[in-house]
Amino acid sequence: MLSDHPLVLIVDDNDRNRKLAGDVLRQARFRTLDAVTAAEGIALAAEHLPDVILMDLRLPDLDGTEAVRMLRAEPRTARIPVLAVTALVLDAGDDWLSEAGFAGYIVKPIDIDVFPDVVRRFCAREPD
Repeated sequence: MLSDHPLVLIVDDNDRNRKLAGDVLRQARFRTLDAVTAAEGIALAAEHLPDVILMDLRLPDLDGTEAVRMLRAEPRTARIPVLAVTALVLDAGDDWLSEAGFAGYIVKPIDIDVFPDVVRRFCAREPD
């Protein structure tokens, strides 16, 4: 059963983006964890099993799609929904994101009015 205050792991190397996302989510009664690198995010995900992970696609150590593949390969983290957070224009469509293992995506800059609702929709994951 999910908590009334879902736990969101924010993986982004940009301090301002990470702070804004965290502030908006905490205001909406989420709990948050922050990671600056993909490796740190993967470790925090395995330790805390968040309800959802927000993953920047461009990280200093690994690309976000490689980080998602690693999360999917581990039984403890395989079912955690991961949302790509990107400023990239997805002209070619977003099929490649789902093929990479993402549950969806959020475009930067985030729209603070709808951001918590979008994140909350992905917190209702299927039971194991």
